[in-house]
Amino acid sequence: MTVAEVYTRFAAREAHGVSPAYERLALAVARDDELHALLRGLPPAKRQPNLLFAVVRLLGGPVEDPAAFHDYAVANWPAIAAEMRSRATQTNEAGRCAVLLPVLAALPQPLALLEVGASAGLCLYPDRYAYRYGDHQVGSGEPVLDCVATGVAPPTRLPEVVWRAGLDLNPLDVTDPADLAWLDALIWPEHTHRRARLRAAAAVAAAEPPLLVRGDLVDDLPALAARAPAGATLVVFHTSVLYQVPVPRREAFVEVVRGLPGHWIANEAPDVLRHDALPAPPSGASHNVLALDGAPLAWTRGHGQALGWFA
Repeated sequence: MTVAEVYTRFAAREAHGVSPAYERLALAVARDDELHALLRGLPPAKRQPNLLFAVVRLLGGPVEDPAAFHDYAVANWPAIAAEMRSRATQTNEAGRCAVLLPVLAALPQPLALLEVGASAGLCLYPDRYAYRYGDHQVGSGEPVLDCVATGVAPPTRLPEVVWRAGLDLNPLDVTDPADLAWLDALIWPEHTHRRARLRAAAAVAAAEPPLLVRGDLVDDLPALAARAPAGATLVVFHTSVLYQVPVPRREAFVEVVRGLPGHWIANEAPDVLRHDALPAPPSGASHNVLALDGAPLAWTRGHGQALGWFA
């Protein structure tokens, strides 16, 4: 896709109805030939809207006004481009645990969780968060993760987790102010509830830090999985990660993860991890497919705000 097509698609499928500021901004960038020329100087994988907007936010630039954004980006492009080359979108949204919970709670307990693309590991604590599915609440404490669930009964219990580990090319540390600032910059402008959620989830992780290993999802996964304790159900999971992985490596990862003991939960876009005979998604907005051991179960929204079960 061209730069214009990437930003137009982002505005329509991801930002529309979720972030008016980013919808306006993405549509403005889609029409901005000067920014197109600058973005084309980056590798294709580094031109994505989320990365550009988050880097500008991190550097203190404006993202609410498209004209001010253009002026800032053009004037500060060397610094912006350097950050975009060195960083990746590592959105660590604890809210995604709300769409994983129905699957995790139904597996044989206790669980040994291993997240691929774990960022700072905030999705490794599904047993420590509280959840609200409409009028039904599970768990207590902070943060409370809200999710609109259809087609499935909300879970009645939290999973029992006895081991938690994450694998990432660049693991982040929530106790490091610079790493936390990057996670904050990745949150969209209007989403004050997600900023509060980030702080609350970071406090949970800081109180009992997970095992985070720097490594590759193909080469280093089996060794980390082998460290899971005997007597626990190994669950390898990932959400909105594989789009950053070249297709041959995705295929190699699927082969590796299918060969591990335990279970595999994927929560990825349907054009990233393909499934046969999916039903139509609930709307034209961007959705992921939640799958267990390769079998698709539900449509989900990217921040865990909605779950539409179809299995």
